[in-house]
Amino acid sequence: MKIAFVYLSLVIAGGILLTNMYTSIVDAKSWGADMPNSIETARQYFKTSNPGDFFRIFSPLTQLFALVAMIAFWKRGKKVRTMLIAAFALYVIAEGLTFGYFYPRNAIMFEKPIDVAAVKNAWQEWDSMNWVRSLLVAAGIACSAMGLHRIYTTGKVPV
Repeated sequence: MKIAFVYLSLVIAGGILLTNMYTSIVDAKSWGADMPNSIETARQYFKTSNPGDFFRIFSPLTQLFALVAMIAFWKRGKKVRTMLIAAFALYVIAEGLTFGYFYPRNAIMFEKPIDVAAVKNAWQEWDSMNWVRSLLVAAGIACSAMGLHRIYTTGKVPV
């Protein structure tokens, strides 16, 4: 049963990574395509629901499962513990970046009255930094996967 937490963390983090990449490749390009019209269209589209609705559910779940996996395999050895600590830390750092960096830019783009220069600047900053956030999540996934590999190679796998 303990091993399921590592797998759940990996699967959900993978979903977050792919969704984040989709947002960079598709949504963010559309937001900046024809300012201010494109941002107004995005604002209208996001009136009912927005990507934050997805991430507010699945980001905490990833962190929770990564934390539980880290605790569950703490005594499995230094290599396992190090990888699972790193994965958890990377997921938390990515979430911290979301709150500290992305939320203020989201507010400029999607909530505050439109000031074209401010929105364009916020969009450009958002667009480039989202790849950094994606890289953090990808690194967390790599650490979770290495931790999982070490769990399997350091003895009996718990159920």
